[in-house]
Order: sequence, then structure tokens, then C-alpha cells
Amino acid sequence: MEPFRLHKGVVAPIDRANIDTDAIIPKQFLKRIERSGFGEFLFFDWRFTPDGAVNPDFILAREPYNRATVLVAGPNFGCGSSREHAPWALLDYGFRAVIAPSYADIFYNNCFKNGILPIVLPDAQVNALLQRAAAQPGYEVAIDLERQVVIAGDGEEWPFAVDAYRKHCLENGLDDIALTLQHEAAIEQYERNTILPM
Repeated sequence: MEPFRLHKGVVAPIDRANIDTDAIIPKQFLKRIERSGFGEFLFFDWRFTPDGAVNPDFILAREPYNRATVLVAGPNFGCGSSREHAPWALLDYGFRAVIAPSYADIFYNNCFKNGILPIVLPDAQVNALLQRAAAQPGYEVAIDLERQVVIAGDGEEWPFAVDAYRKHCLENGLDDIALTLQHEAAIEQYERNTILPM
């Protein structure tokens, strides 16, 4: 998992509430078990028309939003089913952070486990970001995880809360497997001392 410390990127505004995981990655693309390759299907039903053409009305179909690495959306982002493919698709597309007023709990937890920082900001600040990014294509924010602030384009800083354990894992690029492997020597020692030979 790639460490997350200080990230600066273009903001993609999607001013909708209750964006569910089926909208993020539709069910017909859940046939793979690898974590990669889902980015091309992100928001598939919104990015493409029924005949497969790019939908120019959707924000990610337009420059420079198609290069965004920070997604800003309305409340209850990631609701619906618990599919972990949703953060896989966001990360594979290139998003490192999502900013919203609230999230579905399972999606929120899955983001941390997969290297995405889900930031909760008050409605007023989220709305400000949505408006600025829509009015100024290419609008960027910086996210300083160590200081736990979002730095808006004008230099204004908005603090956010994050659990200390999750922060440690993101800053050091540690998923559940990497956390376990930090104790590999102790695990091997335990196995040598307790497992009987065949």
C-alpha cells in the first residue's frame, strides 16, 4: 500500500448525496478477485452512455477533472452494499482521498484498508469545495495527513479528525497483511517452538 502523508491534487466535484457502491462500481464488474483493473469501470453508468460512448455531461469525462485525485461529494457517500471493490475502483482510477460530510460505515473502513483517506468535513466546507471546483476547472487542494488539515486553494486550512491507528497505517502504507508481517520473526519463532513436526 502506498504511504499517504502529503497529497496535492485536482478536485473532482460530484454534488450528489447517497452515492452508493453500485454507482461507484456496478455489479457486472465484480467478477475479478484482484484489486487492480477496476478503475476503468468507476462510475461506469455515469461516465458512459448505454451505447458505450463517453458521456460528456459527467464530470470525470472532461479535462482536467479526468485527472483528479481528490473526490468531493455529498453526504452518505459509499452507501449500499459492502463491496470492497468500490475503494479498489477509486484507488485504481487515481483517487487518493474522498471528502464528504458523511460516509457509510463499511465503505469508510474499507477506504483506510486500501490506502484511500476518507475525510469528513462540515457541510459548509464541502459545499465550498464543490462550488470552487465546479467554477474553477483544475482547482487543487492539499491534504496534510500529519497535521490533519485540508489546505484549500486560497491557503485556508480546514482540520479533520482521523483515528490515530488508521493514521499510522496510512502514513506508513500498512494494510492488514503488512501489519501482520511486521511480526514475521516472532511468528516464525512461535511456529518453531509450538508446532510439532509431521
